[in-house]
Amino acid sequence: MSQLTVNGIRVDDTFAEAFGMRATALTITAHNAAWARQAAVTMTGFATSVIGCGCEAGIDCVLNPDETPDGRPGVRVLLFAVSTSELQKQLQNRVGQCVLTSPGSACYAGLEAEERLKLGNALRFFGDGWQVSKRFGDKRYWRVPVMDGEFVCDATTGLSRTAVGGGNIIVMGTTAQTTLAATELAVEAIGTVPNVIMPFPGGIARSGSKIGSKYKGVTASTNDAYCPTLKGSGNSALDADIASVLEIVIDGLSSDAVAAAMRAGVGAILALGPERGAVRIGAGNYGGKLGSHHYHLKDLLP
Repeated sequence: MSQLTVNGIRVDDTFAEAFGMRATALTITAHNAAWARQAAVTMTGFATSVIGCGCEAGIDCVLNPDETPDGRPGVRVLLFAVSTSELQKQLQNRVGQCVLTSPGSACYAGLEAEERLKLGNALRFFGDGWQVSKRFGDKRYWRVPVMDGEFVCDATTGLSRTAVGGGNIIVMGTTAQTTLAATELAVEAIGTVPNVIMPFPGGIARSGSKIGSKYKGVTASTNDAYCPTLKGSGNSALDADIASVLEIVIDGLSSDAVAAAMRAGVGAILALGPERGAVRIGAGNYGGKLGSHHYHLKDLLP
């Protein structure tokens, strides 16, 4: 594979391959920032990959009281799924089990769009007939009695059909410590970009996958070409000096958001340099056969 060298770091002349997804966003508020974040963290748990979790979800940003509908501290979360029906199912279950149950919480639409998903319209039945509908302007809300007061919830939230999942950066280094340091810095930079999430733990995946497996019924398996312990297998994509590989996966509400996030992450890695960070940057693709969104690393260089 041909490469460029930027600030001493090898950059593969390749592209990240991403695909279209359905997405929505929510604003979760509570009496204080800690409980707003707790509800958001719980709701977005076990949502790293649609391969095994049904959806991919994460925190987009923290909101100040002057940025939320009820003037309280809040958090914006994004949810992605491969179909509208699966997104609706995940939305209902996660808000019902993780936000409705969280002390002092309220939940509002975090995305405005012509197409809508049920939010309070699906959760209101928990009120067992005691729920109350209120309309303010063109907005409809549900108030559901709970043991610490009321759960207030928008009736619906917006649905995006132009979201993108699977943007990625593969970070390669000579030690586990320097590779992680570079990847953490990239995650921090990507965290400043709006309308994107990194669904894996801390934004980082060590178990990058490929499509398919030698075992029947397994849809994804370890990306052996990027496993340092398998460099002698004859199928390795790694140089002799690579001892650790980590991946950042990015989902965004738009293709431009994913590109901006990848650019921020790549820029942070390159700025750190090879002595303290990564020595090579790559990206995962399937030859253009998986998704229609292609992000060439050479186009994302600072």
